[in-house]
Amino acid sequence: MNNQAIPTKLRTGDEVIVIAGKDIGKKGTLREILKSKNKGIVTGINIVKKHTRPNPEMGITGGVVEQEAAIALSNLAIWNPKNKSKDKIKYSTDKDGKKIRLYKSDGVEIK
Repeated sequence: MNNQAIPTKLRTGDEVIVIAGKDIGKKGTLREILKSKNKGIVTGINIVKKHTRPNPEMGITGGVVEQEAAIALSNLAIWNPKNKSKDKIKYSTDKDGKKIRLYKSDGVEIK
């Protein structure tokens, strides 16, 4: 498998929807992008159980902890709240010549 980072138009803080995998159709906020692995961590998506060993020095109690695992960026699409559907991202420039991101379907700027 090729381990090169693929450029993405998504950014941290974007509201995304899962388009493939076990959590298909769920929405969340993109919290972190792992560029080297082409994956991202989304709040409330891809919850896995991790068994942790207790460490009294660090104040960690052992047990089963639920946490969010990384999900492939190719399985995510940006959520357009106006159309209430997934969308694509396109780029344009504003009147000052600054590059901005727009929803492809209706041309509204992504905040």
